[in-house]
Amino acid sequence: MKAVILAGGLGTRLGEETALKPKPLVEIGGRPIIWHIMKHYSYYGINEFIILLGYKGYMIKEFFDNYRRHLYDMRINFKENKSEILRKDINTENIEVDNWIVDLIYTGENTETGGRLKKVYDYLKNEESFCLTYGDGVSNVNIKDELDFHKSHKKIATITAVFPPARWGAISINSYNTVTDFIEKPRGDNAYINGGFFVLNREIFDYLENDRTVFEQKPLRELAKNNELIAFKHEGFWQCMDTQRDKVLLEEMWSKGNAPWKTWK
Repeated sequence: MKAVILAGGLGTRLGEETALKPKPLVEIGGRPIIWHIMKHYSYYGINEFIILLGYKGYMIKEFFDNYRRHLYDMRINFKENKSEILRKDINTENIEVDNWIVDLIYTGENTETGGRLKKVYDYLKNEESFCLTYGDGVSNVNIKDELDFHKSHKKIATITAVFPPARWGAISINSYNTVTDFIEKPRGDNAYINGGFFVLNREIFDYLENDRTVFEQKPLRELAKNNELIAFKHEGFWQCMDTQRDKVLLEEMWSKGNAPWKTWK
């Protein structure tokens, strides 16, 4: 089983952060958010990844190419033109448990989501099914349960349905303008949204046309029309990182040891 991660967008609402780096490299707790996503998949035994690159994709390549170097003490011998790892930093997690195979595929600067996926058909044509998610959202969704759900329903696509976290407190007001109830940051407006974390069969490629195909538009609408799209409802934690406010929220949760998406040890 492979997991495909969309990591080519601009992420303009994060301001300075994404002017300097691609959104999936924006850090939470000193690690890029894409690392958190991959650790979650890895917890469920998925260790093969295809990362779809675009904007500043070379930086994501450099991060993974130098993954061990970033975490370990090193010696660089300029005279002999070689380098070696000396000691694992005591403040880093044990990198040896990450048994990953990562394909880093450039899919274009301006390619839409469906177009990016279409470009890696050759990497997935022999897979009966695979996972797909975005490089900017974390969750404690149970991947094993979703895979079992997908297999049992025999549809082309499974979408994770989540409630969006509300941004403001809600108040109830009676006819006399008296507040009768206050709920601090309740869950959204009772409508499910696309939480990413898809499971797809290889027949999904029949719904992808070209670079301009937006996966969340015509392909999903056509799948729904053909009764080939089913929702896996996730009632637990989910949070995207669209804005600086989202990043601060996730940082606070991580620093306080209250990060529900941290399923790994």
